[in-house]
Amino acid sequence: MNEASAKERAGVTAADVGLFLIRAIVGVVFLYHGSQKLFGLFGGHGISGTAGFMGQMGFPLPTASAVAAGGAEFLGGVALLTGVAMRLLAVPLAFTMYVAAFAVHGSAFGLQNSGMEYALTLAVVVTGLALTGAGRLTLAGYLPSRRFSSGAGRLQPAAE
Repeated sequence: MNEASAKERAGVTAADVGLFLIRAIVGVVFLYHGSQKLFGLFGGHGISGTAGFMGQMGFPLPTASAVAAGGAEFLGGVALLTGVAMRLLAVPLAFTMYVAAFAVHGSAFGLQNSGMEYALTLAVVVTGLALTGAGRLTLAGYLPSRRFSSGAGRLQPAAE
């Protein structure tokens, strides 16, 4: 571990811990749902079952849509957990959840009526994380060498 990384971690704030906690639980949720769609894990229906559902809903190219949605959720979950490429992967992840909220669950708001409440909440949280950044508690912060670190919306050279 280099000296700059140790100094950076020493400056971890309550906001960094808060961002990590939000990223961790939301990341686990997305890993779970992405695994259901892609691999049929945790009682999911895999790509073919997800594609069948999407086809019934009128989504174009249902198999490609199922892979895209499952991939966004699974890889987005990994990015949220690790903080690596989080902002980049938050874009397709948030898009997937906005589509789910309005196209799949748009007939009602409340979850008890199969409404958009849950999907919209996840979409807004991911959008907020994309805007705020991952914070200092990321996997990249613990790697021994790195060329760039992410700051408030920009890339800046890491301190040597």
